[in-house]
Amino acid sequence: MKIDRLISIILYLLNHGRTSAQKLAEEFEVSPRTIVRDLESLDQAGIPIQSFCGVDGGYQIMDSFVLEKQVATSHEYDWIVTALRGMASAYASKSLKQALAKMQSINPARDAVVSVDLGVAREDDNINEQLLLLEDAIKEKCVVRFSYTNSHDEVKEIQVEPVCLQYKWYNWYLIGYHETYQDYCMFKLVRMDRLQTTGQKFTNAHDPSAIRFKDSSDDIVQVRLRGKAVIKAKCREYLNGRITHEYENGDFEFTFSAPRHETFWYGALLSFGNKVHVLEPPEIQERIVRTCREIQMEYGG
Repeated sequence: MKIDRLISIILYLLNHGRTSAQKLAEEFEVSPRTIVRDLESLDQAGIPIQSFCGVDGGYQIMDSFVLEKQVATSHEYDWIVTALRGMASAYASKSLKQALAKMQSINPARDAVVSVDLGVAREDDNINEQLLLLEDAIKEKCVVRFSYTNSHDEVKEIQVEPVCLQYKWYNWYLIGYHETYQDYCMFKLVRMDRLQTTGQKFTNAHDPSAIRFKDSSDDIVQVRLRGKAVIKAKCREYLNGRITHEYENGDFEFTFSAPRHETFWYGALLSFGNKVHVLEPPEIQERIVRTCREIQMEYGG
């Protein structure tokens, strides 16, 4: 919509200063002639647009112009910008980029006391493509289809009404309504293949805020271990638990909770080798023994 573009142009100029019509046209995916008309409309509406000729020419908003910012305090805007920057580090969304630009124009950049970098969430370019496709499908209320490999390595064809996206447990997830099961299901994006929209529209209404996935005892495992002093810091870093007891020789007991079928915490345990001993539950002890035997056999042991 034109009004959205006009507001975005104001915010862009406030953030970037003097900018050519060509650059603005590329940013907002319209022609330079359209940008010129937009700038004329803004000027007529009372926004002090200045134009400059020459090599460094372009358009800018008069330095004395400021936006009202009574919605939140300056410190509260800092937190909003920090959150948006963190999200932008994980997800290359144009609408997110525009939202960040708006907040930064309202509250000019200052030295951040806290910063959040979620760049690990966008290591795979394919994930970002999936996110963009799913975001559009959610907005347009369009059904999606994909092949899905579950935690038991079973491949199934899935068709759902996509409701919302979540980032948790170091992974992106889609919450979708499965017509066959008449229920909401959670799908990890890295397990999806051949994701596509079907052209079909939703047949149900969804309220993402009302969807709740409770972590039952069947899904979450409680682990208690004893570790050597040399891996104490790594346990805290990778397993996100707490030390429950420390021994005189530097050994310690550590407990943590994790999704049973996720692999990041299990991989961390294996990487500690003989520096860690799982005390409970027995199923994790058996799983580690089984994995070690399989590895040994793979290498001819």
